[in-house]
Amino acid sequence: MPGLSVDWRIGGLPLHSPNPGSDSKLRKLSWNDHTAPASVNGWIIPDESSEDEMESLNNGVLDEESKETSPVASKKSSSPMMPAFMTSAPGKVIVYGEHAVVYGKAALAAAISLRSYLLVTALSKSQRTITLRFPDIGLEHTWQIDELPWSTFSHPSKKKYYYDLVTTLDPELVEAIQPYLSIISPKASAKDKKIHQSAASAFLYLFLSLGSRSFPGCIYTLRSAIPIGAGLGSSASISVCLSSAILLQIRTLAGPHPDQPREEAELQIERINRWAFVGEMCLHGNPSGVDNTVSTGGKAVVFKRNDYSKPPTVTPLRKFPELPLLLVNTRQSRSTATEVAKVASLKRSHPGVTPLILDAIDKVTESAHELIGSSNFNEKDQRSIQTLGELMKINHGLLVSLGVSHPRLERISELVDSAGMGWTKLTGAGGGGSAITLLDATKSPDTLRELESKLVGEGFEKFETTLGGDGVGVLWPAVLQNGADEDGGVEIDQDLFLNANGREGVEDLVGVGAHRKRDGWKFWSHAGPHVNSAGKQSPISG
Repeated sequence: MPGLSVDWRIGGLPLHSPNPGSDSKLRKLSWNDHTAPASVNGWIIPDESSEDEMESLNNGVLDEESKETSPVASKKSSSPMMPAFMTSAPGKVIVYGEHAVVYGKAALAAAISLRSYLLVTALSKSQRTITLRFPDIGLEHTWQIDELPWSTFSHPSKKKYYYDLVTTLDPELVEAIQPYLSIISPKASAKDKKIHQSAASAFLYLFLSLGSRSFPGCIYTLRSAIPIGAGLGSSASISVCLSSAILLQIRTLAGPHPDQPREEAELQIERINRWAFVGEMCLHGNPSGVDNTVSTGGKAVVFKRNDYSKPPTVTPLRKFPELPLLLVNTRQSRSTATEVAKVASLKRSHPGVTPLILDAIDKVTESAHELIGSSNFNEKDQRSIQTLGELMKINHGLLVSLGVSHPRLERISELVDSAGMGWTKLTGAGGGGSAITLLDATKSPDTLRELESKLVGEGFEKFETTLGGDGVGVLWPAVLQNGADEDGGVEIDQDLFLNANGREGVEDLVGVGAHRKRDGWKFWSHAGPHVNSAGKQSPISG
């Protein structure tokens, strides 16, 4: 198969703890109140730096010695520590290989252009609070920074640094944050309270692991265009947003910037991904690491797990094309455990047939992987796209034979086939959830509009998106020109962000989804960082 196979759990580089003598020491930086310094786009790793200097960076402030050499004048105590900024990360879909992956076969997952967005607003030095806002799920809570369990997280036996590899949660640290979670949303229903506390646990564990008691007060506001609970990687997307934001705040990420070497970009992606995986462990206990890997690096990956006592093999597909996709949510609730149990039962009942179906699904995934990696593949060639689409249809038929489809999923497929708009399959566990359609670009926009109208009329939720797009990105400072030629632009503040009406409002305000390339957003990429300019496709496709 084409591509580099890497045995690891949570990203696109071999898992190792980087040498603290090089990776843990960054040049000291200073912040301007309203704009990011030029050096934020080109942080470098110096030859020497003391532990005291690193502590200064981890605290988010500069010590007196640093100020003497800094070109930025000292600020008044009421000034913000840094400008407001944003991070963003995509959701994901499984394109090939559902259910077969449970039995040691390969699966292919790709990023979609539906994304989560995190706005970080620093408070004045006198405001010693952190606030987590997630209005899409009704969560808002404020903690006093000085009252958090810093002594537990900073104890020498517990302390973790940004370059550390964390593959399990520390039970004592998990226990230490419980009192700060139990007070969240006291008037919410039991179901909502569980969701709120789960989201907050990921935030607090990351914040306390990477930050320090002298961390500046901040407001963290999350908005997401990804349907929650639809198997589209919404939690991983949020974990990537939180990880990248906090790592930026402690000044341990380089770039992304146009001149950043690929090796450095790879290191930044790995660093973000490692801590996003920690967030995923807080949310899911024992995640595969695939969702956060796709969300961090973008594009697509092939993953395989022969032995559940060991990490999966993850192969990044850096040349995966960006393709038009129609994603349709059935709004039918489903249980992954139930659907997995169906296949297990079928395998017991028909031991001579079911393994052959799983082998056939594996062959589909392998065929798609080989096609994308071949020199003959051309994303602008209709024959190449048709072949990918036909493989999706074959995959769906095999999943139907395993009994994991649903009448709502079959209705979507029927409507798409009737319109001749592309190739459809279920994505994820099945039994409800979502379906994806690789769109046939030769069909007219009117045909697509008519199909979408029928889907909405029958109670489905549809999203025009793209497959195989960008991974984690940053908007620093939180200012968008939106195509304007003049200096300045629209400053994204808390009021604007909170008042954006639903998914479409968020996308209209800050989105970098299927049909938007906003000026100012920058993305880490396995092919090297790139910048999206308004109305222009990035010249780097990965």
